[in-house]
Amino acid sequence: MTALLLLPLLLPFALPALARRALDRLAPVAALWAVTGCAVILAGCSLAALGSFVLIGLLKVPLFAGLGELIHPLRTASDLVVLPAAATSVGVLAVCGWTLVRSVLHQTRAFRAARTEAGRGPSAGDLCVVDSPRPDAYALPGRPHRIVVTTAMLRSLDGPEREALFAHERAHNDGHHHYFLGAAELAAHCHPALRPVRETIRLAAERAADEAAAASVGDRRLTARAIARAALAGQAAGPASSGRPDFAPAATTGPVPQRVQALLAAPLGPRAGRAIAALLVVCTALSCAASVVGMADFHHRVEVAQGDETP
Repeated sequence: MTALLLLPLLLPFALPALARRALDRLAPVAALWAVTGCAVILAGCSLAALGSFVLIGLLKVPLFAGLGELIHPLRTASDLVVLPAAATSVGVLAVCGWTLVRSVLHQTRAFRAARTEAGRGPSAGDLCVVDSPRPDAYALPGRPHRIVVTTAMLRSLDGPEREALFAHERAHNDGHHHYFLGAAELAAHCHPALRPVRETIRLAAERAADEAAAASVGDRRLTARAIARAALAGQAAGPASSGRPDFAPAATTGPVPQRVQALLAAPLGPRAGRAIAALLVVCTALSCAASVVGMADFHHRVEVAQGDETP
């Protein structure tokens, strides 16, 4: 039982490398869905395993064993293994919960501030212009969705490049990419190995919006040039914080040279990423199976200890 519950805690360490490979071999939209789904499932399985370790440890304590109506000792690995594992799981879950709450509060404040700032400037349809000396543009979710662009960014681009930039941000809103970024943030707080995956998911969202923008304007080179010039303008303005929430994707996010190179290259064929997609499915399936079987075995042992089933 203990060995099975360890597997969901170990498999997330394989995902960062698999996620990077998936982004190289799959279409950006497919990579976004596959990597995000895998990260969320692995995060959930790891939390289930940690919770199971906590319950096992609690049922080893006479007080909780009595509350659980155990009439026989719960058959598990040695207490020298179970009790430290339970104590460690309690600490890990507490840290995960604390960092998640802090992140939610911070992102909520940033989102409210961004919506307030967007509401102050002039707007045309879904486009909001903010008077700022810092070049920036990002997709702001909400009701309604907004595309926020600063006056400095508008001055940095010519007319066709602006249209490509707006198409990129609209692709973020149309694709509901903020949900993927929010899910990546949640998974990152559930397991430390999933933190690098958060950046891969963010890059996948940007690549997906790049491809959608290129299809919208009908010119991949123009889209690549617009993204490169927008990133250069933002970099020249210095490292000051934009104040937008992390789940509000921006055209200048991620390794821009890699995104530009992908736009200038030929799109991948439909069969390019079958092997990596299969590996992601296998990794996810193993984690789910280990969690389900481990928890089912734990439930059976509790039933035996309660006298409801035979060993």
